[in-house]
Amino acid sequence: MKIIDLHCDALWKLAEGNGKLSYRTSRELDTNLNRLKQGQVTIQAFAIFIEPYVPSDQKFQEVLKQVDYFYEEVLKKNPEMKHLKSWDQFDQLQEGEIGAFLTLEGVDPIGNDLTKLRTLYQLGVMSVGLTWNQANLAADGVGEPRGGGLTELGKEIVRLNNEHKVLTDVSHLSEKGFWDVMELSDYPIASHSNARALCNHPRNLTDEQAKVMFEKGGLIHVVYNPPFIKEDGKATIDDLMLHIDHFCSLGGVNQIGLGSDFDGIFQKVKGLNDASETQNLINTLLKYYKEDIVKGFAYQNFLNHRPK
Repeated sequence: MKIIDLHCDALWKLAEGNGKLSYRTSRELDTNLNRLKQGQVTIQAFAIFIEPYVPSDQKFQEVLKQVDYFYEEVLKKNPEMKHLKSWDQFDQLQEGEIGAFLTLEGVDPIGNDLTKLRTLYQLGVMSVGLTWNQANLAADGVGEPRGGGLTELGKEIVRLNNEHKVLTDVSHLSEKGFWDVMELSDYPIASHSNARALCNHPRNLTDEQAKVMFEKGGLIHVVYNPPFIKEDGKATIDDLMLHIDHFCSLGGVNQIGLGSDFDGIFQKVKGLNDASETQNLINTLLKYYKEDIVKGFAYQNFLNHRPK
């Protein structure tokens, strides 16, 4: 079954590898091209993530470095990888092609310079998360004890996302920031988050948050990171499926997707160690759900709710 995966950190790993990793074959990459093919991942989102310790005046340069790896290592060397820069292109992939698109995980690299954000739109960024776990000039992340919401800059970024038909990603955002986004965003998404009712982790969404996401037409893509699945950090595919079950019980059966977080996680779900094993999750889901519903989780829900 085809898969759309809304989050991986392959670009971060490629940049950390400093030119020594091959996107096609390097075993260090959970989402290398060969593994995407084996797992039948037909569209992969590539996050741009910059470590918090990078000095602020160097962060945008690091963003451009990761974008360069995307263009030179992922796309240029692998002709079957097709760059998706508009939502209608998601329907235009040919047999054997894998779609790839850029996302931004935290806007701290732009500082307060919206020109940099517009430049990233032009380079192909189609989803923007306001924060990682820390605070920045736009909002507080889940790791900031202050727990503040969006600043005026953050609100302006959401409005710009709306104008450019770019998703606003609430994964990593503080609860207050989440509610601010819900008031403003035309295209909200949680690219890699689970249910806090089942695993009490600040990166997960409460039932109230999930219900509002579904009411607003937003998407929640479950994440394969064991500490976000079970509090003891030891998770099976069945444990992950319980989060899907829970979101379904809240009315989200047509708004659930997948956001692996491969290449950004260091613990793995048993039987879901990298992208090549993605069909193990699908096969488990097919034991409990009708095929059309599983197709929704795998790819169709996202296609149905992408910006028009």
